[in-house]
Amino acid sequence: MRVRTEAKRSDIMEIAASVFLEQGFARTSMSEIAARLGGSKTTLYGYFRSKEELFVEVVAAEAVKHLLPTFVELDETSADLRDALVPLGEKLLTFLLTPDAIAVHRMVMSEAGRSNIGQNFFLNGRQRGLGYIAAFLERASKIGKIRPCDFVVAGTHLLALLESELLPPVHFGLARPAPSPLEIRQATERAVEVFLSAYAIQDPKVEHASMRQAERNER
Repeated sequence: MRVRTEAKRSDIMEIAASVFLEQGFARTSMSEIAARLGGSKTTLYGYFRSKEELFVEVVAAEAVKHLLPTFVELDETSADLRDALVPLGEKLLTFLLTPDAIAVHRMVMSEAGRSNIGQNFFLNGRQRGLGYIAAFLERASKIGKIRPCDFVVAGTHLLALLESELLPPVHFGLARPAPSPLEIRQATERAVEVFLSAYAIQDPKVEHASMRQAERNER
């Protein structure tokens, strides 16, 4: 019986990542990955049931490495929620605008209609990050900083705003220099400002009085 190890799994994922980036998802084969690994396809299938599963795991691992600490460290007790959300947006955009992340996005979109890779990528990547944001917003609501709402929807709005300025031109292949750190920060600040204008409780006393008046009007 072959014993599976985390070290071997990591080796497979590291080699697979380089092959996927070089050749794209469609042209990459498990045989090629196995050859570079110095083993057999049987070894690969002992760790991953399919090329699709391996690809999703590789992408998810990269996202976790770069973004998970930022999501976990979201602090709803910051004096100003901007102090929590702007660093999150900056790190998220910086990662998504890297050549490797852009290449992965294009690979996923090209394969999404032909396999379940798009669904897996969405559930294991974007939705996981959204879960952290929704939990953060719910905690912020409990201490009076965010209006009660559907926190998943609110998180979706935040992600959409963060991505809206800089990502579409890149994903559609418009020729332009890569955004600078200053451009990323400014775009993030604008997105967070719009989000907070919709969801943040600007003045708790005024907000509370307004809510009580709305309740009285409904009676």
